[in-house]
Amino acid sequence: MEKKLRVGILGATGMVGQRFISLLENHPWYEVVTVAASPRSAGKTYEEAVGERWKMTTPMPEGVKKLVVMNVNEVEAVAATVDFVFSAVDMTKEEIKAIEEAYAKTETPVVSNNSAHRWTPDVPMVVPEINPEHFEVIKFQKERLGTTRGFIAVKPNCSIQSYSPALTAWKEFEPYEVVATTYQAISGAGKNFKDWPEMVENIIPYIGGEEEKSEQEPLRIWGKIEDGVIVKASEPKITCQCIRVPVLNGHTAAAFVKFRKKVTKEQLIEKLVNFKGLPQELELPSAPKQFIQYLEEDNRPQVKMDVEFEKGMGVSIGRLREDSVYDWKFVGLSHNTVRGAAGGAVLCAELLTKQGYISAKN
Repeated sequence: MEKKLRVGILGATGMVGQRFISLLENHPWYEVVTVAASPRSAGKTYEEAVGERWKMTTPMPEGVKKLVVMNVNEVEAVAATVDFVFSAVDMTKEEIKAIEEAYAKTETPVVSNNSAHRWTPDVPMVVPEINPEHFEVIKFQKERLGTTRGFIAVKPNCSIQSYSPALTAWKEFEPYEVVATTYQAISGAGKNFKDWPEMVENIIPYIGGEEEKSEQEPLRIWGKIEDGVIVKASEPKITCQCIRVPVLNGHTAAAFVKFRKKVTKEQLIEKLVNFKGLPQELELPSAPKQFIQYLEEDNRPQVKMDVEFEKGMGVSIGRLREDSVYDWKFVGLSHNTVRGAAGGAVLCAELLTKQGYISAKN
């Protein structure tokens, strides 16, 4: 790419906004030129606005420190400075829907980390290795919005990335029933242990709205475009429990699967390690070379050892074994704020750029 595309981050001061900024430092295609946040942060430099709330383990990139934070609600002003935006705003669902549509209507593509538009029928919700063809629904969305280049695309819930890639790799064996329990890191709530001392040495067996997302969003990813909207798949049926655990980064899932077709452990592992998608074929900058790794050791995957696999963009699967009630069971692990949040959105943007949906405004 001759000239880098100008990127804005909406909700730049929060944890996912910070993760976007750290991932985009030195990106070969994109340059963060605009940071936008709530009116209380507007007018300050990014460094001043974030203050001691920088939650990444790497230092704040020098390139953003002196950027003056814009008011995210001043849509026209922000949109005029960028080619497209990543959205990580912290608002109510209805407010997010409205503001993301407002940005799209300024002819500014929006790649969102938020859940607000995940069930809007003509908004693609994409894991680039799994359902890149869903981007084709954008043309119908543009007709509805009355735009030529503005649209919204979203990435799915962070927890499903720990088990849905495996189920996708095994599609030909027809999984039809899944029981999953997810053990979710506190960064998924935008917090660290300093912010949330009650999570130290504790487990909370409830995360609001998470179980419905974990059961339903994979079905939308596996769905098809019909009459200009995405219609979700009917199988596999998934039932899920979601538990908050005292881990900073990394969502783990324990899953049990029934298949219609007989399958061996060797066949299942072979499908995992050879599973590739469009990002790998196109060698996109953020794409992991190995999307799914299988770990043979009985005590893997582990957060401490495996969450950074492929810079947090890969998925780790282990403990695959036959089950006495279901057919097979396994444990999955993915990085919730990289693959599951900002990194997944960056990969979506890279594919959208490669396919011509995102380009320079002038």
